[in-house]
Amino acid sequence: MFAPGAENFLRQAREIQDEELRKFSSRITSLLQNHDLGNDTIDCLQRLFLIVSATKYVRKLDGKFVELLQKVLCLPKCPEQIQALCAAILREMSPSNYLILSCDEIQEAKLLSLVSSVLLAQGHKKAEVLAVGQRVVKVLEGRLPEGQSSRHLLPLLSKIISLSPASLTEDQTNLVNKRMVDWLRYASVQQGVAQPSGGFFSNPRARQPGPITEVDGAVATDFFTVLSIGQYYTEDQWLNMQAFSMLRKWLLCYGSEGANSPNSDDKSEVDGSIMSMVSATSTSSRLLPPKERLREKAFEYCQRLIEQSNRRALKKPDGDLQKACLVEAVTILDIICRQDSSYVYRTLSCLKILHGRISGDLAYARALLPIAQFFLNHSETAAVDSEAVYEHLFTRIPAQLFHSPMLAFEFIQFCRDNIQFFTENLSIFRRSFPNLFKLLAWNSPALISEFMDLLPALLGADTAIEIFHLLLDLPCLAAALDIQLRSASAPISERATWDPAAKPASCLEAFRHPLYRSTFQYLLRIETAPRDSPERYEVGSSSPAAGVHGQLSPGRAVCRHHPCLTEAVLQCGGRGCFQQQLLTGEASSSVGSSRTSARLLPNTLCHLDQAARLQASPLEWLGAVVLLKEMLLHIQFADGPLINQLVLVLLERSEQLYEIPAFKADVHRVLSSQLVLLCKLHPSLVVELSKELLEFSGTVSNIWNKEDIFTYVVWAIGEYMSVSYDKRCTVEQINKFFEALEAMLFEITQLRPSASIPKYSPRVITVLMTTLTKLASRSQDLIPRMSLFLSKMRAFVQSPAMASVYSEEDNEEILTRAAELMNLLKMPSVAQFVLTPSAEVASPRFHRDTNVSLPLAMKTASRLLERGIGFVPG
Repeated sequence: MFAPGAENFLRQAREIQDEELRKFSSRITSLLQNHDLGNDTIDCLQRLFLIVSATKYVRKLDGKFVELLQKVLCLPKCPEQIQALCAAILREMSPSNYLILSCDEIQEAKLLSLVSSVLLAQGHKKAEVLAVGQRVVKVLEGRLPEGQSSRHLLPLLSKIISLSPASLTEDQTNLVNKRMVDWLRYASVQQGVAQPSGGFFSNPRARQPGPITEVDGAVATDFFTVLSIGQYYTEDQWLNMQAFSMLRKWLLCYGSEGANSPNSDDKSEVDGSIMSMVSATSTSSRLLPPKERLREKAFEYCQRLIEQSNRRALKKPDGDLQKACLVEAVTILDIICRQDSSYVYRTLSCLKILHGRISGDLAYARALLPIAQFFLNHSETAAVDSEAVYEHLFTRIPAQLFHSPMLAFEFIQFCRDNIQFFTENLSIFRRSFPNLFKLLAWNSPALISEFMDLLPALLGADTAIEIFHLLLDLPCLAAALDIQLRSASAPISERATWDPAAKPASCLEAFRHPLYRSTFQYLLRIETAPRDSPERYEVGSSSPAAGVHGQLSPGRAVCRHHPCLTEAVLQCGGRGCFQQQLLTGEASSSVGSSRTSARLLPNTLCHLDQAARLQASPLEWLGAVVLLKEMLLHIQFADGPLINQLVLVLLERSEQLYEIPAFKADVHRVLSSQLVLLCKLHPSLVVELSKELLEFSGTVSNIWNKEDIFTYVVWAIGEYMSVSYDKRCTVEQINKFFEALEAMLFEITQLRPSASIPKYSPRVITVLMTTLTKLASRSQDLIPRMSLFLSKMRAFVQSPAMASVYSEEDNEEILTRAAELMNLLKMPSVAQFVLTPSAEVASPRFHRDTNVSLPLAMKTASRLLERGIGFVPG
């Protein structure tokens, strides 16, 4: 957010019209043509830059004015500030049709930098990139005049190799390799001289350069690096720091050919170890080709950085710089070893020591990722076991540093980059997925797209059920993580052991209460829970199985998380609800410190007013809806028993959700739509789960609480309770479903005039009628019974109670469907064909194509009967 003053300036700049801008640019033209390059011109150019950069669209400036800016930029004695402003305005106006700039004859490094930045802003045209690259290297090749610096050219070089690495020839890359060797390895170890302030009392001795120091204050005894400290820096020291900043990019662009050299990956391990010793002892680096010599000096530079990172920094910024440089150094060492395997053995011992030193310090957690990447790339070459490195990374880092957004993103990116290796070779990756979900719970929705890539690799027959629960428990997990953080930072006086007999008065007390500790431990578990225990996870379970690893069946355990967590802290005098305290941040006065931190609110968005204002539901912001749908779409590997278990868990969890309308509506919408997918994958589940589905579809409250799921369950019964899908389907099963659904339909259609008449969706009524008709067509003894029921629907629709609840359109929809179904039952053979089509008929997009859909078939048969065309026997 900008300050109010800055906001005001930006608004004024955006509101300036083209005519005003033309007049303003005419004033600047007058100043520049009169060679008035003073403060007034600087002020006008600053205002113009604000105007052209304040909008997303390109402002229109006169072509002659743009040409004038380019001429002023190249004036020999133009002030640096005006040159910089002219270049900035031209970059904002790019690409321009009035470009007259050229870098071919420019000798001055700073002017070349400004002009080249304008040329490279012209849409990354190859001609401009090539011309700039050639000129920059030519200037670097010669000796710059006194007072000029190559520092202005290295950012250009970095940009060029990003846009077009092929723009430099082999000779030019060799030249830059030699320059980078000098910049990296041979910078001065004496501090720079302070610029003289002038005056009578200037002391020449005070300006004598002192030695460069380390971050801990010791005098540097080795060569200069970015971690060397000085009050003033010399020109070669600045080049040293710039060269290191672009070293990784340079090696990736121009060092890969070394992988095919005789010293590289095609050698055996023994040859590699011998060459590493030769390279370290007998071979003079000056005899190496430029590319190999740069690689050798870069290796030495990174080793020195690792040594410097072991020193205790006196200032916090220096400590932060140590950590950043350590990450970069390990990454560059990995690149060097990939290009030349002879460096693997020299690097391996160094990184083993480094890992042992920093693995216990969470401040260096980001450096563990490139170290793990190095072992992942080279452990097979070096024949070392790196399982302990991955074990530490996946079990400890997400559990303790989930609240670091940068680390969370880098960790998930690391997993994405190596997903194939982890899936095929690393069991800890899938075992520790509850840890990965902590990163998602705390940093959603920023990590949704990354997790969509990880989800297929995490899914398996042994993890699908637990992942399903974890997705639904993400808000609860975020709340538990917040409590864990606040508990760790609570004063020691508040961490006393509570009386087990006393009820906790706050969330923090419940977190440490012996009765509920196991509940939180299971929510915050590090690895997946084994599925070999038949116990049910309940509040206050004293079973040893309820520990941090949760020796429980996930299908039975996790489904109770929300009620458990609610019950665990609901003992606050019976006031309020834990889910309300956690997810809305509201707490009664008796709850004490159960206030939820502000960071949880935007993550869950469960405050109803806030959700209404944003017109977004909690799960959409948490990403659980997206990931839940993605998970069920990748469930193709599931066999019949797993799909049956998923359906049972789906029905159970649909009842155990947070009492927030938007939350429940979105979950029910996703679960109901994906129920169709599960039924299509395994149609026999309707027969195999007939008892559970009969119980679910026979409960009236399910219509109120989860209409979408109830509707799709009823549809699935009518669609798949058939011999054509499962030979085990019996007439007795069909009759049982018919009787249950008939009783359900009778109950919701027999309305009596009263003060509060329940209104059921017309869709539920029509789906129930259609399903009952399908079942009757498969057990023809039920046809007269169903026909009689359908014939009474007209009286139901025309009743006063019905008219007071349903609209005319709803009544017409119900009546039309009843008439169509009744006409179909008059022709049992046609009803069997229409309502239970064979696989050949049903396969061509039966649920999508309006030309072969069920409603069309029903309407066609009904019209035939109404017109008296009864040529079909039956």
